[in-house]
Amino acid sequence: MDERIDHTGIIESIENNLISIRIIQQSACAGCHAKSMCTASDSKEKIIEVIDNSGRFHVNEQVMICGESSLGLLAVLYAFVIPLLLIVLAIAIGTSMQLSETASALLGMLTVIPYYGLLYLFRNKLKKKFIFTLKKLN
Repeated sequence: MDERIDHTGIIESIENNLISIRIIQQSACAGCHAKSMCTASDSKEKIIEVIDNSGRFHVNEQVMICGESSLGLLAVLYAFVIPLLLIVLAIAIGTSMQLSETASALLGMLTVIPYYGLLYLFRNKLKKKFIFTLKKLN
């Protein structure tokens, strides 16, 4: 998969080699002409941090953030697929132990707390895996 994910953004701050870029993430229907009549359209502001040693960028400059689409799929795996599998597995284990449905569901929900805690603990290691690059916009 050689496709890239590109977002335009504006540089908010530069500290040492860490550049913080504000992007507006929009849902697929946010650009629709009927979005004012629809409640499904959605957009959110996010801050993306990119390490850049070139010194070519400055604050308030509009840039393009580029990343591999495979990284997006990996992020979905870590954030949604694995937790869903953990919940289903915990519910199945709770049911096989003859716990009530409520207790099994609670067990399923509680299993994701340590998982997301581990993701938080390994966030610096994950930052090294999820690498973005910057391009100047003309």
